[in-house]
Amino acid sequence: MAGLIPERVAEVLAVPSGSGAWRHGSGYRVGDRWVLTAAHVVGQQRETVVRFGADRVGQGARVALHSDKADLALLELAGRLVPESGGPPFYGAVPETDATLPFTTVGFPLFKTSWDPGTRTYYRDPCHASGVISVLSNRREGTLELAVSPPHAGPDPHRSPWEGMSGAAVWHDGALIGLVSAHHLNDGLGRLAAVRVDRWYELLTSTELALMHQYAGLPATPAELTGIAAPPDGTVSLANLPENLPLRELDGLVTALTALPSVSDRNGLALILDSIDPVISAMSPRSPALRPDVFGILRTCLRYRGTLDQLLEAIRLVEGDSVGVARMDQEAVELSRRHR
Repeated sequence: MAGLIPERVAEVLAVPSGSGAWRHGSGYRVGDRWVLTAAHVVGQQRETVVRFGADRVGQGARVALHSDKADLALLELAGRLVPESGGPPFYGAVPETDATLPFTTVGFPLFKTSWDPGTRTYYRDPCHASGVISVLSNRREGTLELAVSPPHAGPDPHRSPWEGMSGAAVWHDGALIGLVSAHHLNDGLGRLAAVRVDRWYELLTSTELALMHQYAGLPATPAELTGIAAPPDGTVSLANLPENLPLRELDGLVTALTALPSVSDRNGLALILDSIDPVISAMSPRSPALRPDVFGILRTCLRYRGTLDQLLEAIRLVEGDSVGVARMDQEAVELSRRHR
């Protein structure tokens, strides 16, 4: 079973010894009864609570595997469960090359805390974060550096707004490649760290690896992990897209583009259009609303072969390296794959 499945995203709750307050974390269900999370989320507790969806009824779970060294825990859900179709996720190994890779993850950080006036309770909504992995960062620590859009300060100025994101599964191209493990304050609000799946083979004991293989579907050896190839230049060509592409197919790319400062600013967008084939700015149907305007620009580009690639390259030059540009490129890659 490939890719992130929203119904499998878990919120993990534990009560540290001597405390009456819940410790929040994130996790991911990898089988009928099994959930992966970070070891520090459950601490020394042997039992915890897992729930799938914000403010849902929780299920009891026992800690079947706990590795401080790998910051990894495997939880077994208690009680009667509805068997899930499909199998465990694909697990992937990140290449040790000069590359940046897009990623996605879903968890329950502190800054997503909300108040429900109906039940008069606080709850955490999930956060769907995406960005880029700088593969060669954090080599001494042995983690993945995840560049994300930084949140505003959380509800408690003395706590990281990312608190509770630990244990969230990190995905690239349909493969689970790590679990969020930390937010290093010195890195700022736009960086997270994740333990790499391929390092589990170094950090777990043979008994722990056997448990992960049996219950979580982890391949028995690192050689069996899904290989992830570094993109040659991080971009793809969209020159061969059909010119009558339905609007829904462009939705993801339009969403990524309208989130970029240079596109959302009218002067910036005019600068970009002036730098490519003039037929695009001359013939694009213009709208006072940004999103319909960008849809119109893309539809015009589709009628003139190669101009969509020109548009994206101009945006890269204006924006530089950023999380937003990485998201744009990710949407372009997925669009290209759907129409090979």
